[in-house]
Amino acid sequence: MNKKTIISIAIILGILIADQILKIWIKTNLSLNEHINLIKGFGEILFVENSGMAFGMKFSGTGGKIALSVFRFLAIGGLIYYLIKLIKKDEHIILIICISLVIAGATGNFIDSAVYGMIFDKGTIYYPELQDWIGYEGISKFSNEGYSKPLVGCVVDMLHFTTRWPSWVPKLGGNRIFDAVFNIADSAITIAVFLMIIFYKRVFPSKNSGDIQASDKNIADNN
Repeated sequence: MNKKTIISIAIILGILIADQILKIWIKTNLSLNEHINLIKGFGEILFVENSGMAFGMKFSGTGGKIALSVFRFLAIGGLIYYLIKLIKKDEHIILIICISLVIAGATGNFIDSAVYGMIFDKGTIYYPELQDWIGYEGISKFSNEGYSKPLVGCVVDMLHFTTRWPSWVPKLGGNRIFDAVFNIADSAITIAVFLMIIFYKRVFPSKNSGDIQASDKNIADNN
């Protein structure tokens, strides 16, 4: 097993373990919408559940939820295949790290959707008559019966920035700068995107640059 494979596995397992430990602790110790202040004016723990998309975005109905879960499963499989190819080709370590982060993030939220509905006694459920996802009261516990079928469990989110725009900022003054609630899995995907943007030229070097330079040289010689 080469170094890049070890790094990739370590990233994926490390993020998955941290993500699931925090989610399970939140799920079994806090009531829905309960919050814990971390740094006043900056961040807090706020327990919410959503139907599966990142940063608290909801999906309409159980059919849409199942479709999202299946898509995420297929995407994870495709990303794992892509990661294996990257490692075999000895691609740049930053690209391997980024893909590993995305795999970990997608898998972390897929686990919630796939199994949380079967292992906990309470969770946010879609009510067709209301056409909305409705929460619950009390603290959830582990249960063999569960609260929903496979692939329709809700994702646990808890990280929430409370920083607000200064009052003098036009139209935005007093509003939260970033109001979405997210989790470690979401953060891993976001970090991967930022890394690929920052190190774009290293991660995706122009394969045609050498051909362009050679072509320019030939033109210059002919002139």
